[in-house]
Amino acid sequence: MWAEQQSRNDALIQASRYMREQVESQTLDFRLAIAQQEALAADDVLTLQSLEIESARIALETLASLAEINELDHLGGGLDLIPAFALTLAVTDHEKVTYTFEHAHTSVGYYAVLAAWEYLDRDWVIKTFRRGLDIAGHVSWVPGGTQLNGGRLGVMIPTAVGQALGIKARHGEGAWVICHCGDAGWISGQALNGFNGADLHAAPTTFVMHRNGIQLSGTNRAIMDKDPRPIIESLGIDIIECVSLRDPVGLYAAYREGYQLAQAGRPNLIYPVGEEGRLLADWAEQLGIRTEVEAFATQHGVELDTPVWVPGSLMSYRDVECMLECLFYVNELPGGKGHHDGHMKGRSIDEVLANPLLQTISEQDAALEQLRKRSRVPVVTQARPAPGSENLIVPDDEVAKVKLPEPGKAVSARAGVDAGYAMVAAAHPDKVFIVSCDLDPSTKLEKAKALIPPGNAYEMSIEEQVSAIMTNGLAMSSNEPSLNVFSTFAAFFEGIAREGLEMWRYHRNLNGVNEGLNATFHMSHVGACTGRDHFSGWSLDWITLAMGYLPYLHRFYAPADARSAFIAIRDLAAHYGGHLIGIPRDNLPVLTQQDGATPLWAATDAWTPTTVCRSFPDARKAILAMGAPAYLAVEAAEELGNVDVVIVNGLPFGDGELERLLDQYTDGMVTVEDGLIATPETGLRGFAGLVRTAAYGRSLPLQHIGIVDPRVAPSDGQEETWAHFGITREAIVQAVQST
Repeated sequence: MWAEQQSRNDALIQASRYMREQVESQTLDFRLAIAQQEALAADDVLTLQSLEIESARIALETLASLAEINELDHLGGGLDLIPAFALTLAVTDHEKVTYTFEHAHTSVGYYAVLAAWEYLDRDWVIKTFRRGLDIAGHVSWVPGGTQLNGGRLGVMIPTAVGQALGIKARHGEGAWVICHCGDAGWISGQALNGFNGADLHAAPTTFVMHRNGIQLSGTNRAIMDKDPRPIIESLGIDIIECVSLRDPVGLYAAYREGYQLAQAGRPNLIYPVGEEGRLLADWAEQLGIRTEVEAFATQHGVELDTPVWVPGSLMSYRDVECMLECLFYVNELPGGKGHHDGHMKGRSIDEVLANPLLQTISEQDAALEQLRKRSRVPVVTQARPAPGSENLIVPDDEVAKVKLPEPGKAVSARAGVDAGYAMVAAAHPDKVFIVSCDLDPSTKLEKAKALIPPGNAYEMSIEEQVSAIMTNGLAMSSNEPSLNVFSTFAAFFEGIAREGLEMWRYHRNLNGVNEGLNATFHMSHVGACTGRDHFSGWSLDWITLAMGYLPYLHRFYAPADARSAFIAIRDLAAHYGGHLIGIPRDNLPVLTQQDGATPLWAATDAWTPTTVCRSFPDARKAILAMGAPAYLAVEAAEELGNVDVVIVNGLPFGDGELERLLDQYTDGMVTVEDGLIATPETGLRGFAGLVRTAAYGRSLPLQHIGIVDPRVAPSDGQEETWAHFGITREAIVQAVQST
């Protein structure tokens, strides 16, 4: 099945047009220097308007093509996005100034604008949107586009904050991230925490709210009748009001103010207030659609002298009939309809494209013609480095200087964490970024944080979820080598910060593969080994959780002592990609070689998925131990004298490594881990589940030691708690003997 799936993957990527390691686009030469240019020139306005109309036509043709297979999309929001995004793309330089989208369902507008600028082929967008790999149904990375794929409302606000902070740390003055957002997602916890983080760390961000008054199932008034401005402003975000996102001159002035505020360390939000009390007739005259408005209003019994609120961001803009339905909808007039899920099903594309708002005037045509006569600007979009690529290397001579705990005294694995991160930070201070949640003294990031520039360290108090998301944004701020680490207790990853992990699932590389971002999520206090905190400190499902993300990760580390923790941190820093590391809290013996005195690991040792800790002549049985209980496996093996101990340092195994172990130990194997391995309702899981699956079809006796009922436990130390769960030397001995 795996081989067949890889074949299908390869075929899908090869059939795509843009999913490559590198794509060079020949784009239109229209760029606005936001730092220098105070206002739009007349030609700039004409050019923007012509590109905007071209983008709207592309979006409509795209949805007409989709309608041929009886499908729809978020056309209303996509058309709404175009005017402001056209300006955003004009000020983007793809290095210091970039952008993303919180309301990523507006993707048809995103792709259409990129096609109008000729990053993407116009016909390819029209014919393949929501079909295949390239032009996805939500915002995804394509040439000229944002790496920050969207889909969950609110999430991209803190991600954009992390991205902006990373760009600022590298480029200083001129760093700026524009985040287009809707008028629904701003109230989510991630968004509100993200606004707080932007203010707390002076992120150079401008949020552009598309306040069109319409959500999925109704109007804002019906669903969330709150003014966002005082709430967002109370979190430290400056509010910039403008009348409309459809007015290039006024919007550019707002962008210019937003940029200047961002450079001064004041994140801000552009809020289009719209026009209150406009008479329908006057508004129709201004847009040149009086005939259309009069016919629509008459059909629904609405007078042309009716005063209305015209939203500053207008759903279905330029698609006249749908736009009027949206306008009437937010004003609670007869004939109103929401177009969150807009479409072209059952509609004539020729009739829609013939409406007055999709026609250009001669001056706009001339401006676009002049633009197309200029030489194209080459823009190279480069895929992120592959997982496992070289990242932050610390040479052996520097590693050898580090003093690690010696055998003979139990010490927390966190001692290795302390030394590991400090070593990397000392060697690469400008390339280490740390997001904290008031836990650095406990998770042992404190020493490393003191060694990096203040602009690379971000304290977020107890906002674990948004901190994880910000770390992903930091990872997206550059493809250069860096260590972006977020640490908190593992229980908080399981219960609060999962969204940071989930983002790995839907952030594809330019090569078409969804793979972990260059971020390390440091899970401290894993398993039942959390002191005497009882349930409040547990992370009993940490191994299964980590295994669920293995397709997207470079590696998952489960160190068994302080020295192996140090080696794991050196290794994760040395390799680009997504990493999870789980660290026990309590004191553990420093593991030794067979002589019982020499440390099992030297500081300069390379990380390996497994380490043989005890080996006996002609042993046909083995104990595979993961994490903190490894020393119990050693004690059991020394009592038995005829069973090897293999420490599993993390996952995935090397190619064929687990199969070789299964071939070697034909008389039986026992797995040991400090986590939930089974319940009667769910069957086997965790590391135990992995081994049993690999052994399927073999006549190999297997026994598994771990937690099978997490519902009742004492508030005791690690060994008392383990004993309650049956994780003991005696249990391991009995399991080996019974195989």
